[in-house]
Amino acid sequence: MHDLLKGLLLAASMLFALPGIAQDKINIFIATGPTSGVYYPMGGGMADILTKHVPGLNATAGTTAGSVANLQLMMNKKADVALSMADASWDAYKGQQKFQDKPIPVRALMVLYPNRMHVVTVEGTGINKFTDLKGKRVSTGAVNSATEVMARRLLEAYGMTPKDFTQERLDPGKSADAIKDKKLDAFFWVGGVPTSAVTDLAATPGIKIKLVDHDDGVENMVTKFGPLYVKDVIPAKSYPGMDQPNRIATVWNVLIARADMSDEVAYNIVKTMFERKEDMVRVHKEAQSFDLKYQTNAAAVVPYHPGAAKYLTEKGVKLK
Repeated sequence: MHDLLKGLLLAASMLFALPGIAQDKINIFIATGPTSGVYYPMGGGMADILTKHVPGLNATAGTTAGSVANLQLMMNKKADVALSMADASWDAYKGQQKFQDKPIPVRALMVLYPNRMHVVTVEGTGINKFTDLKGKRVSTGAVNSATEVMARRLLEAYGMTPKDFTQERLDPGKSADAIKDKKLDAFFWVGGVPTSAVTDLAATPGIKIKLVDHDDGVENMVTKFGPLYVKDVIPAKSYPGMDQPNRIATVWNVLIARADMSDEVAYNIVKTMFERKEDMVRVHKEAQSFDLKYQTNAAAVVPYHPGAAKYLTEKGVKLK
């Protein structure tokens, strides 16, 4: 009887302890991007892998308009981790442009992969070079997206503004649908390759995709906004029917966190992403760029989180 009583008391104490155990679970939210882009599957894959492989961590991911919206969520403490283009996170960190006088204490966890600017059109629109966008119907990206930020900077590099055409502000999926319906002539999209919305458009019967060269605008972008952008190429055959390489502007994507994230959590996130890289490649091939050689202050732009810096330093990365 005495042993039975001890057993019952032990069981009761375990039941009362369960809420405490549950409370010790750390929950983080990862802000991603539109469902038709690359951030969304990439962030979802991260959440699944982190939850599975980091004890005591529960990560969830959600769709957003993109980098600027993600940074706004971080400012309001509604996101803990986010995918962002380096130029948008730099503006947020410095409190400039869309974040004028409202700096956000963001820190880099890791440099992810190059984000490639697509200027997408199709045959029959009369658009053969960048300045042919004048007078057309063009989407500059979703409201509060990094696409919109970079599109405006690229237009400025060519001496243009959205007033030079009929402007729409759509995400890549809605932009592709609008082109199919002949309600749009072209759209800007900055993302990984391939992007599902562009692939879907290129694979549509009766449509021949065209990606507009624009690398000669990079020098002017760098002159005004700093060394955030580089000349790059989207290789031929990256999309169905894409016969020629596309000369473009590129900016790095960065995984960022709020500065108040614990060093332990930041360390474990970065460690897991590098150790489970092959799992991420199965989510999207752009994860092939998860590489220690790309972990530089110049690519990350904003300061690294101390927890991330600890892991990278252990792996031989030299950070300032």
